[in-house]
Amino acid sequence: MAQVNMANIKLYPDTIADNSRWRNFESRSDDVYVCTPAKCGTTWTQTIVANLIFGGENLPQPVMQLCPWVEAVFNPEEEMFQNLAQQKHRRAIKSHCAADGIPWFDDAKYIFVGRDARDVFMSMSNHLERMKHFEDLNALAASEGRPERPVYDGDIHGFYKQWINDSSHYFDIVASYWERRAQSNLLLVHYNDLKQDLDGGVRRIAQFLDIDLSESRYREVVRRCSFEYMRTHPEMVGDLEVMFEGGLKGFIFKGTNGRWREVLSEDEVSAYERRAKEWLPNEAKEWLEQGGKHHG
Repeated sequence: MAQVNMANIKLYPDTIADNSRWRNFESRSDDVYVCTPAKCGTTWTQTIVANLIFGGENLPQPVMQLCPWVEAVFNPEEEMFQNLAQQKHRRAIKSHCAADGIPWFDDAKYIFVGRDARDVFMSMSNHLERMKHFEDLNALAASEGRPERPVYDGDIHGFYKQWINDSSHYFDIVASYWERRAQSNLLLVHYNDLKQDLDGGVRRIAQFLDIDLSESRYREVVRRCSFEYMRTHPEMVGDLEVMFEGGLKGFIFKGTNGRWREVLSEDEVSAYERRAKEWLPNEAKEWLEQGGKHHG
């Protein structure tokens, strides 16, 4: 076990997240960290990792409880850390924070998942449209001195203007992991690649995590990690009725890419181009937009 040295962590307070909560985390040498900006395939990747750890057999808890989001202010802190401490198996932990806002251990494994920012925006619009209690979370954030996030009111173009102007949060996370991409304990995974070849993506993640399964076990993991299986098995992923209209089916929505092409204007796409070029080198921008396995 190792304690987190908070002196090495930059704080990123947010509406629903507070990464100072890492102060009470105790790491283990074989921990796995799933790190992404929101709406890039986090729950999907958590589900893949959890099913690989358990070899495609039934999970002891729903994924969202088994692999908790440490930074989430709505997760009771004491209960979450107690659950992690009681886990006897290999653990997986979720983060939506930049690389300098989480603890780094040489013997741990980190998986970063990227996705085109415009697809992220479309998914986030649906996410906030269906999310319950968001105004309450904003009020709590304001009372605790954390920044509030814009509320989606159905005006997708108005929301896009707010989102792209505040997109430094998204691009900062991407840039921070891109800078570390040569580290041997960090794997970059792209949402598009998982969509196009889930079997290959599962095997690549398994290899990175030093998990070796029989062919039948691999096939079972892939089956359980398809979007359709996840959407129809809330007992495996987590029942989100309290937080989202439509529960898990509303949270794991279409999962498609390119919807932004029918929504965003030329000026809005140009605004994305400017922001992406401000924050990212061309290679990183191209990877986000197209996917392709990046090995450093």
